Amino acid sequence: MTHAPDDRRAVTGKRRVAFACHTDEERLPGLLTLLRSLALTNPEVCEDFVVLHPGLPDAALDAARRLHPRVVERRAGARGRAEVFSLPDYDTVIALDPGMVVLGDIGPLLRLRHGVGAVPQPLPDNPAKGRRVVLDDGLLVIQRDAVDDGLRARLRADGLDDALEGVLERIDGRYDFLASRLFDDTPVPETVVVLRFADDARDRPGFAPAEAARSRFELDDDAFRAAYCALPGAKHPDLLLHCAGPLLRDRPSVDLARAVAEVHRQQGRYEEAVDVLAPLVGTAVDRPRCHQTLGMALMALSRYDEAETHLLLAAAAPDLAARVFAQLARLAWLRGADDAARAYARQGLDADPADGTCRAWYERTRPAPPAGGGGAEGPAGQQLAHVALFADGDENAGDKVLPEAVRMCFGPDTGPRRWHPVHVHRLFDEAALERVNARRGVVVGGGGLFLPDTAPNGNSTWQWNVPDAILSRITVPLAVFAVGYNVFDGQTYRRRRFAESLRVLVEHSAFFGLRNRGSVERVRELLPEELRDRVLYQPCPTTVARRLIPGWRDPERRDDTVLVNCAYDRAGLRFGHDYGHFLAQMAVALRALRGHADVRYAAHMPTDERFVHDLRREHGLTLPVEPLYARTNDEIRDVFRRAKLVIGMRGHAGMIPFGCGTPIVSLVSHPKLAYFLADIGRPEWGVAVHDRELAARLTERAVSLLADHPAAVADVHDRQRELWAVTEANVAVLQELFGREEPDPR
Repeated sequence: MTHAPDDRRAVTGKRRVAFACHTDEERLPGLLTLLRSLALTNPEVCEDFVVLHPGLPDAALDAARRLHPRVVERRAGARGRAEVFSLPDYDTVIALDPGMVVLGDIGPLLRLRHGVGAVPQPLPDNPAKGRRVVLDDGLLVIQRDAVDDGLRARLRADGLDDALEGVLERIDGRYDFLASRLFDDTPVPETVVVLRFADDARDRPGFAPAEAARSRFELDDDAFRAAYCALPGAKHPDLLLHCAGPLLRDRPSVDLARAVAEVHRQQGRYEEAVDVLAPLVGTAVDRPRCHQTLGMALMALSRYDEAETHLLLAAAAPDLAARVFAQLARLAWLRGADDAARAYARQGLDADPADGTCRAWYERTRPAPPAGGGGAEGPAGQQLAHVALFADGDENAGDKVLPEAVRMCFGPDTGPRRWHPVHVHRLFDEAALERVNARRGVVVGGGGLFLPDTAPNGNSTWQWNVPDAILSRITVPLAVFAVGYNVFDGQTYRRRRFAESLRVLVEHSAFFGLRNRGSVERVRELLPEELRDRVLYQPCPTTVARRLIPGWRDPERRDDTVLVNCAYDRAGLRFGHDYGHFLAQMAVALRALRGHADVRYAAHMPTDERFVHDLRREHGLTLPVEPLYARTNDEIRDVFRRAKLVIGMRGHAGMIPFGCGTPIVSLVSHPKLAYFLADIGRPEWGVAVHDRELAARLTERAVSLLADHPAAVADVHDRQRELWAVTEANVAVLQELFGREEPDPR
């Protein structure tokens, strides 16, 4: 089973960070102590650790690999200083030394963005004169952008201190504190983050506190693993799995197994989660949290009966009951059992009347009133089935607008007379198959349905919960329309199962159109060669809303408003170590834009409002909020139609305003935003959230669009014409495919 991460850093601009350390055989024990100290003091940090060496035997680094899951081996010269400035795979390199131990939070070093950071030290031979220099074996934080041919030449010709002239960024001394300063048994200051020992500094009299600080990290492998796993708080998933595996083999622990299973579950490794936890838990009633984790993993594998059993055992715990009953409600709903889902939601509300998720499920599964008038369902033979994510309540505003936009491509009637809805997350079973085969055809899309962790299932591993055997028995024309490959940069998923499901889907589709050319390329890579040409380009219909909505009129006058949107789902994949940098840069840019327009915040989901809270708390900047998740589709489009500019991180925070004729700038934290801008020939309308000069670039591009706004709007209209031409041609093919619908006698 393949769980390879999807690497799209070239598209998103996401920084790749590494630690690097040069060692030889004599200094290997120090390297191991350094690795242990880094993990035990920074348990959430796990970047590549590049070990530079002059030619050690193959097995020499096995001990390091037992401590760290991402050791990368590189040959280097005697000291490796030149090589550490020339690691091409990384944007930021933190150079350490085997004589160092890490005692505190190293996060601020990970967030540095400029030059080459170092701690100038007093000259060893004459400290009293006050001159400080960067020592050759000192800590460095190297930004690849700061390393040019001139710096490399100076490194070859001069000492490190002279070579760094012009690029040196001084770092606080606590990040490279010399142990030699702690003579006369001086205690190690609490603020010290990295303590550095000289090569010959071992068991010297008068340095007991410093030696004690180092010796607490001189552990055997089992002691280190146990110490890491016992740390309180969050841990990096790769490090936890690396340390916990041998412990679980040698002396299984239910609590550790649950922690490991939870990591597997959160990373989409649902089978591994079950394999780790199920043998230790069984049906023991005194392990409710284990049953909760196990039940959720089983549900993600579509093993629904087993999942229900374990979730019911978890629901017996009063502190978990409401959350677990919400999961049970969702499980029942997935299986088409609305009455059971409503009953579970009611039990959750009995346990906690304030639980919002149970309240949402209770409302969602309320029996629908009989349809009448314009809402009556049409004859099955005159309908198209529509497989989509139908958002409701306070869910994503983009997911509310999108299904209606898809239907508008096929005519102005988007209601039940012409359309039969099939929620993409519900199990597509024999009954659903029978209903779909009674229609004229089935449209799947649009949206980023090729995503593994939104409503995961074991049938397809993407969002449509359809077994291959059922999918292959659809007899009416099947069209995949404006779907996106939505995997995040760095996200792992079950690539083999996904590729198998994808192959069956393409084989049985009469039309297969993806919403950007980046998605077309990614999906073609996963298909057999004979199927690749069947994958076509079909833009998201939200991008051509002006062409779809009957009676559309462009605004004669727009509000003097710039709307901003950010997203926080999978924040670690979006921002990496750069969220603080992003927030600070956005504060600078938005203050500048306030001189040109009224800046407001457009929240697509309630969780999007974190940006407003963080911005106010960290930078004292307050933005009014437009809660788009509480608006109707017409109201959402009207908000975007009247704005002068939209700066958005969500895909539909760019595509919907663009479709309404409004200029956009995208905050690129996901490949799909760059893909869309490439499709319309305007990559300059995007700024990566990792961009070191984000504030300046965003301000310049936004002000440029505002300064000549009529020209910017005209450019949007021109770009839109190209998307509309593709959509018109594809829809004409589909209309022939589905057959012309007969007039409804009603």
